[in-house]
Amino acid sequence: MHRFYVTHKPAGNYIILDDGEQLHHAREVLRLKVGDEVAAFDIAGNEYLCTIEKIDKQQVSLDIKARKSTALKSVHLTIACAIPKQTRMDDIVDKLTQLGVDMIIPMETERVIVKLDNRKKTARQQHWQKIALSATQQSQRNTIPGIAPVTDISNILEHSQNYDLKLIPTLGGKKQYLRELLAEKKPHNIMVLIGPEGDFTPEEVARAQATGFIPVSLGEAVLRVDTAAITVASYINLALT
Repeated sequence: MHRFYVTHKPAGNYIILDDGEQLHHAREVLRLKVGDEVAAFDIAGNEYLCTIEKIDKQQVSLDIKARKSTALKSVHLTIACAIPKQTRMDDIVDKLTQLGVDMIIPMETERVIVKLDNRKKTARQQHWQKIALSATQQSQRNTIPGIAPVTDISNILEHSQNYDLKLIPTLGGKKQYLRELLAEKKPHNIMVLIGPEGDFTPEEVARAQATGFIPVSLGEAVLRVDTAAITVASYINLALT
């Protein structure tokens, strides 16, 4: 069933879609018509089963037939991921959204090659938010992950005190196994730092450990940034949900 996002909880029994992109998608791409059944979800994660009552060039009017509230998640996962080269961050946002990650933070570290000015940071964040919305609709999850502004690792470490499990996969030094930590800690609010090509610097790992991050191993293979992010999210999703 086709799904649409509304920015507020409907007050009555109707939903009006007048966003240009969603209107174009409904009319020109999906070729929807009056009487078709669709689903909508709001910013709070509530879902609505609807029938199209009216569709024209200005808006789509949806008649709400049933409502469904989303159960609260027991585990919230934030992944701060070093920005990789080319367009791989697009794929990371798409895949992490499908895997149920709650917050994605594009991260700058010392070895990140991609350097963005403030204008490009804002443009990229908006671009990634659109990808997250599309992936949310495609995967039929009812909540859109937050896409934070591009943030330096120092700032992330400084504001990480509210997580009850903080992990930093790294290639060097003494590491613990992710499986054992998840079984031991039973966490509810997790943050994972994913490093760039070439890994974190030893200084970054030391600073992360000083703020409570635990170095972990993802196996013997050296993974690309996107593979590491997807591996971590997949494993936590399977282990804790």
